[in-house]
Amino acid sequence: MGSGSSSLPPPPSTLPLIIEEFFIVVYEDPLVKKELPKKFADYLDGKEPAKVYLRAADCGPRLWTVEVLFDGQGRMYLDKGWEKFAIAHGVDFGWFVHFKYEGDDVLTVKVFDGTMCRRY
Repeated sequence: MGSGSSSLPPPPSTLPLIIEEFFIVVYEDPLVKKELPKKFADYLDGKEPAKVYLRAADCGPRLWTVEVLFDGQGRMYLDKGWEKFAIAHGVDFGWFVHFKYEGDDVLTVKVFDGTMCRRY
């Protein structure tokens, strides 16, 4: 390597925090409100939506309206409307639910069952 500027990327601590994808594991009743990761709630700080719109990946344009609850302690929950989405997609104990934030309060969702296989 010759002299000059380094081609190494900056260390992770200096990269901007962009939370676009995350998942939750369903440890309790799949039909009750679900807490989303704190880093995602922090990412939305100052622009907390009253609702989000869930779109099941590869299932067409349908959007499920889900109310969002912020508890004042930095935690964010999917509340009213989550139960209908969970029933329609068969969400159960031990399943993984992957979210991708698309902007404009839209989250694309993929559901994985207890065998770690995606449900369609």
